[in-house]
Amino acid sequence: MLKHAAVDRVFRALGDPTRRSILERISRRPASASELVRPMRVTLAAVVQHLQVLEASGLIRTEKVGRVRSCRVRPEGLEVAERWIAQRRAAWSERFDRPGRILEGRS
Repeated sequence: MLKHAAVDRVFRALGDPTRRSILERISRRPASASELVRPMRVTLAAVVQHLQVLEASGLIRTEKVGRVRSCRVRPEGLEVAERWIAQRRAAWSERFDRPGRILEGRS
């Protein structure tokens, strides 16, 4: 069973276009916070806040070496969203299949 708080954190993190953009960029290769801020129209402080949300959701991992904070995707972080979606899909499929089974006398 999925914990609602974990699902909420992942979808909250994915619900913001800036965070999705950051996630897409670091899925190609790890990057520092200062690298991530360059093409964006936000401050370094804003990027750091977005990174904190992404890290708290389990979607990324950050590591600070000296003054540089490097960010990497945690592929397993998406498993929470994948499982939630799969559970909903299974429930919906069951609902949509039920009328056909009833009509065929298989309930």
